[in-house]
Order: sequence, then structure tokens, then C-alpha cells
Amino acid sequence: MNGDDTLAERFEEHRARLHAVAYRVLGSTAEADDAVQEAWLRVSRAGDDGVDNLGGWLTTIVGRVALNMLRARTTRREVPWDEPDTPDEPDAATAAPAGAVPPEAGDPADAAVLADSVGLALLVVLETLSPAERLAFVLHDMFAVPFDEIAPIVGKSPAATRQLASRARRRVRGGRADATAAREREVVTAFLAASRDGDFEALLALLDPDAVLRADRAAAELGAPARIEGREAMAGFWTGRAKAALPVEVDGVPGAMWQHRGVPQVVFDFTVRDGRVVAIDFVADPEVLASLDLTRPERDRPRG
Repeated sequence: MNGDDTLAERFEEHRARLHAVAYRVLGSTAEADDAVQEAWLRVSRAGDDGVDNLGGWLTTIVGRVALNMLRARTTRREVPWDEPDTPDEPDAATAAPAGAVPPEAGDPADAAVLADSVGLALLVVLETLSPAERLAFVLHDMFAVPFDEIAPIVGKSPAATRQLASRARRRVRGGRADATAAREREVVTAFLAASRDGDFEALLALLDPDAVLRADRAAAELGAPARIEGREAMAGFWTGRAKAALPVEVDGVPGAMWQHRGVPQVVFDFTVRDGRVVAIDFVADPEVLASLDLTRPERDRPRG
């Protein structure tokens, strides 16, 4: 058996997963078939010399092919999606294995439901999700591909890629009940008020026991702590802290920001679940800030 035959056999071992990736990104079994075939042509020409992680390498290649197909489709303004209940839709078993759900995706049970419904969800959000957002969301949330591996595919930094997936995740979940969205706004508003007032006990009540604060590199360089874990530590940090924070909608989700001379410097990106704050991300990377849709709530806008 020659080297080409060996590579073909190894490729076939990964075909089901590669097809699942392509289908989840493209939403079309026919286009997924084309993407996997194009990936094989590229692999067969390049060979696998020096490749330590064949599965990861193949996923990257299929991701690049699918992204190019998405961008070409957007240019042509075509929407060749299959019906969501198509009989040859890849099984969820080809997605990330149990336990591999990224922490950014939230509760594992919620992530599983989201993964099982993503074909239909992407049909719903097709017009609002960019190709790069879709690819980042699918590769990271469904197949547990690290952001530093997705970043070169979409041509962005890992921090910006993380934000792409976050924005896509919010839009996929955008069909949540209005009452839930309103409750999230109430929680964030109450949290900021408790922080300004220095109300430690109120902050404790609004924080999840395992709440975490994370800062990107740019925010850390401005003096923010890189990471804080636990309700007590979070409440201690935020007591009296948010006096200069301005309420803002971050890609349609309640949050806050600190700005200087009208220019956003740091965005406070809240994750709320079951009426409590489970995570706050400090985002200061200029590339990421430029990609965010920041909207001041009507009641908080200055009046002329």
C-alpha cells in the first residue's frame, strides 16, 4: 500500500466528522459533500508530512473551504439550504464529544440543546449571521475547536474570533422569550446600581456562586485583573466600582461600557443565567470593540 492509499484511508476515518462540520456551517448536504471533496483534493495534493494532529488539520481545511463557499454564496445572494429535517443530516454524535463543550457556551445541558437544534437555528438566523460568525460558532461551540485555531481561518485575532462566536451564540439564542430578555436587563441594571452604591450584599445576591470575571489582554494592560473567580471575590471587586460605567446594549444584550471623550475604551460584557450574573468579560481590544454593536438604552441617552 503506497502513501496515497494510506492518506486516503486516514481521510476516510475522519470523513463523517468533516461532513458534519461542513453541514453545520453550510446547512446543505449537497454543499457539504462538495466541501469535503474539495478538502480531499487539497489534502491529496499537499500530503500530510509533518502533520501531528490530522483531525485538527482536516477540520481547518474543511473550515476554510466552507467559509469560502459561504462568502461566495453571500456575494451571489443565494440561499441553497436543505430542509432542516432532511434524512441525511449528520448525527449529533459527530459533534464534540461529551465533556468537550466550551465554557463560553454556558451550561452543558443548554449547549447540548443548542447543538441539536443548530441546523434549524441557522436557518432562522441566516440573514443576521455573517460567514465568519457562523464558522466561529460552529467550530467552537459544536466541535470544541480552540479560538487560536479558528482565528487564522477567519483572518482575525483569537480575541476577535471569540467575540464572533459570542455574537453568533446570542443571535442563535435570540428567539428567547421577551420576558427572559427583560429579566436579563433587570439583573444587569440592578447589578450596576448595587456596584455604584457599594452594596456588597446586593451584589452577592445577584452573582452566581461560580461567577467569573475575565479580561482580554488589552483590558489587563489598562489595569483590569486578568481573572476573578467566585461570588465573594467578584462582589468585593465590584463594590463601588461601576460609578463611571454607562449602560449599553452589546450586540442587543444588556451590558455596560467605560468611555473616554465619547470613545468606548472598555466594554463590560455580561452573561446572565437564571436571574444571576455568571460571567463578565472586560473587552478592550480595539479590533473587537470596533466590531461590536453598542447602543445606549433610550432612557439613558443624553437629551438635546
